[in-house]
Formats: sequence, structure tokens, C-alpha cells
Amino acid sequence: MTDATSLPAPAPLLVRLAAETLGSGVLGGTVIGSGIMATLISNDVGVQLLINAIATGAALTVLILVLAPVSGAQLNPAVTAALAVDGRVPLREILPTVVAQLIGFAVGAVVANLMFGGPAVSISTTLRGEPGQLLGEVVATAGLVAVILALVARSQQAWIPAAVGLYITSAYFATSSTSFANPGITVGRMLSDSFAGIAPESTLPYIAAQLVGAAVGMLLVRLVIVPRPRAGTPQL
Repeated sequence: MTDATSLPAPAPLLVRLAAETLGSGVLGGTVIGSGIMATLISNDVGVQLLINAIATGAALTVLILVLAPVSGAQLNPAVTAALAVDGRVPLREILPTVVAQLIGFAVGAVVANLMFGGPAVSISTTLRGEPGQLLGEVVATAGLVAVILALVARSQQAWIPAAVGLYITSAYFATSSTSFANPGITVGRMLSDSFAGIAPESTLPYIAAQLVGAAVGMLLVRLVIVPRPRAGTPQL
């Protein structure tokens, strides 16, 4: 049995924020950079999406493995908010954490653009606001939040890196929106007029759909996947 005094002390807030910025930057750069690379090596949209999905899922798995011991590797404002509502992230840390993530995603977009010879910022012109796509974002984000909260509630955090990576890879193909499932990466994608981009006028509807999805995911965990016993309910 592990003694509480042997557990590593939580990293200082500034270190955790730096980890969230770094992880979000790498994730944003991976999503956008792999999308640009995909269009350079194939004209087949299916192949392009496959490249983008595999790169994103693999990066998520590695980033969570490396950064989870430091900051929890939230890398997603919707996940941060859900964890805070669930009592696992202090409410006072929501704003600085989300700001750190947004900075990271913006920097990741700029780096990806520059790596492939484009301007540092090129505002996307890709419209993505169809009702079916917005529903896809609700579904994608609900599933992601449910996976994370369910595993945390069951003390199965060791499975989160693989589960999140596999879920996002699958959701790229299973949802009409190709599973952004992340308000931070949505903002970052707006800064690149490339395969993974999203036009500014589509950004707010996508983020609204993601927040609705996060709320749905939390309800699914609390009511169905890992229901909390009511007071006075006999336990077997």
C-alpha cells in the first residue's frame, strides 16, 4: 500500500500551466500540420482524413502519457470545465488553464503554418456550421468527456491515454464534424486556411455545440455509466 507521504507533490500552478500550453501547442500543431501534409501527399479526401486522424490520435496518446503526471494533460477547455464541475479541478484554476490552452493552440497553429511555408496566420475560409455537423460536435464531445470522467471515477486513469487516442481517431470517421470536440483546438484551427481549418463564422456555433456535448457527457456518466448512489440506497 502506498503511503500518502510517498506520493509526488503536485506541480506548482505555473508549471502546470506551462505543461498545458506546451501540450496544447503540440496537439494544435499536429492537427493542423498533419492536415497540411495530408493534402501535399494525397488528393484523396479519405486518405487525407485518415492521415489527420491517425496523427491526432497518436499525438493525444503520447501527450497524455507524458504530461498527465504534471498537469493532468487536460488540453481541452471543455474537459477542464467538466473536471471542475465534477470537483476534480479547482474553480479558480479554470480561467488560467483555459488561457494557457488557448495560447498553446494558437502558437501550434502558427508553427504548423510556418513549417509548411505558409504565412504565420491565415484565417480559414472553411465553413462547417451545418446542423448535422453541429450535432456531430455534440456527440463527439459528449463521448470524449464521458470516457474521461468514467475512467477517472473508476480510478482507471492509466487507460485514459489509450482510450482518448482511440476514441478521437474513431470519432474522426464516426461523426459528421470529424470530431473537433475541443473549443481550444477550434480556435486554433481558425488560424490556418488549410485542411483542418474552420472559418470564424463557424467557430462560435461549434464551440456552443461542444459545451452542450460536455454537459451531456457529464450527465451520461452521472446517471448511466457510473451512477452515484442516492442517500439511503442499500449497497450490495
